[in-house]
Amino acid sequence: MDVELRQLRVLVAIADAGTFTDAAIELGVSQAAVSRTVASLERALDVRLLRRTSRSVTPTATGVRVLARARRLLAEADDLVAEATSGHARLRIGYAWSAMGRHTVAFQRLWPRRWPHVDLRLVRTNTATGGLAEGACDIAVVRVAPDPRRFDSVVVGLEPRYCAMAADDPWARRRSIRLADIAERTLLVDRRTGTTTVDLWPPGTRPATRHTADIDDWLAAVAAGGCVGVTARSTVDQYRRPGVAYRPLRDAAPIAVRLAWWHDDPHPAARHAVELLTELYRDG
Repeated sequence: MDVELRQLRVLVAIADAGTFTDAAIELGVSQAAVSRTVASLERALDVRLLRRTSRSVTPTATGVRVLARARRLLAEADDLVAEATSGHARLRIGYAWSAMGRHTVAFQRLWPRRWPHVDLRLVRTNTATGGLAEGACDIAVVRVAPDPRRFDSVVVGLEPRYCAMAADDPWARRRSIRLADIAERTLLVDRRTGTTTVDLWPPGTRPATRHTADIDDWLAAVAAGGCVGVTARSTVDQYRRPGVAYRPLRDAAPIAVRLAWWHDDPHPAARHAVELLTELYRDG
């Protein structure tokens, strides 16, 4: 039996809703139809995808992997329909943390003046590839080099690193911070989408770490005190928050800002985005 998109949509709906009943309501079908569709998908794949209890439904280990691919396939199917009906009249640029930093507004304002026939949309997703691997965007702004086996990327600019701390931290009275100073503190690291790892420090001098899940958690933890963070200049520009202070990190290498896309599916407007963003970083 062939796997059908409707089966994948039902599977994703169940995972998002948490129950067969709620998924049926979301899809506008009967609960029995939802159950039959999932059962037919499991038969087609010859695997168990969902673990059912009287109160909830959770994916099996195999189900987690299938769900990830299903979401991407569904996003690609939606994109196929959009492309078939609109050509390349839309460009979605994904990002995880701070888009293009201080150049974000200028990019959004200049784009329609230069390429009015291509609708620009910025899409924030909390993933390492800024939504690219998940099909949420056409190109993505990333500050960690993507997998070259899957993606092409171009460096469009460099951003200095900053240390983030609570506004009442004694370091907030300093003009700048050194890497060796941070080695004595606890470093806050976002392992999913952050740009900083302990590899910035030589072995034997690395700071203790705590981990967060996204930019909002990271900012809240920094403001609470006890930890410091290291981030790109773009975070300073996009996330000025009460309770958080930023100081330049004077002896760390800058962060490369890249635009990335699937190497086998480049959007025709990607070169325009590279051109404009490179110009903004160069002139800014």
